[in-house]
Amino acid sequence: MRLITWNINSLRLRLPLLQRLIEEQNPDVVCLQETKVPDPLYPQEALADLGFPHQLYRGMKSYNGVTILSRLPLEAVPGTPDWCGRTDCRHVAATIRTESGPVTIHNFYVPAGGDIPDPQENEKFAHKLAFLEEAADWFRNNPPRRSILVGDLNIAPLEHDVWSHRQLLKIVSHTPPETSRLLDWMKEGFEDAMRKAIPEPEKLFTWWSYRNRDWKKSNRGRRLDHVWTTPDILPGLKTIDVLRPVRDWTSPSDHVPVLMDIDL
Repeated sequence: MRLITWNINSLRLRLPLLQRLIEEQNPDVVCLQETKVPDPLYPQEALADLGFPHQLYRGMKSYNGVTILSRLPLEAVPGTPDWCGRTDCRHVAATIRTESGPVTIHNFYVPAGGDIPDPQENEKFAHKLAFLEEAADWFRNNPPRRSILVGDLNIAPLEHDVWSHRQLLKIVSHTPPETSRLLDWMKEGFEDAMRKAIPEPEKLFTWWSYRNRDWKKSNRGRRLDHVWTTPDILPGLKTIDVLRPVRDWTSPSDHVPVLMDIDL
């Protein structure tokens, strides 16, 4: 299976970029975050024309939104939570049939958390921490098997997941309250597939701010996008590729896609 995860930052706006990505990489499954499209306006037919007749999506106007596109039949996972009781379209999960058996794919878009890393002063940061804790609790009570978890988790947890560990320790996305909670969540049945393929201390980034005039020259990136697998399928991992050239396409997202090849 070839899987791509990408925070596309508006599906309808960047549909031509998605088409190019699919033509160049020929994935079997595509997981998108920040689709920013309500379900009645979701471009289902256009995506089917790109070779993905099987689709699962949750969206809302202007914000958030997640989708799983598949060339293989899929079924929605029943009973997934309404995280933090907000109904804000941050998670979708599907079981996909493969020759070796079903595989469950979770696609998440974790809250960004605002700018102030203090839950008392910043409700958005408090929401982010609560979301992480609730996710860890849910997987603790629903142990994953033959599962892949991907998405924009909005946290760069490790020292070399950011351009400067020292300078970003007090910046939302790399603060200890966030990174510790994300790693606690991962411990509930997952392995960090990206860091299995590309171990530390190699720098590994998937996001570069629009504010950087020359993103490649400054290279002030963060690894906000993640691919996790359960241990039972991790031996099939073949490659992880961060598709950095996409950041230079016309009107790009500030995130780049991450590609995984895995034998299932």
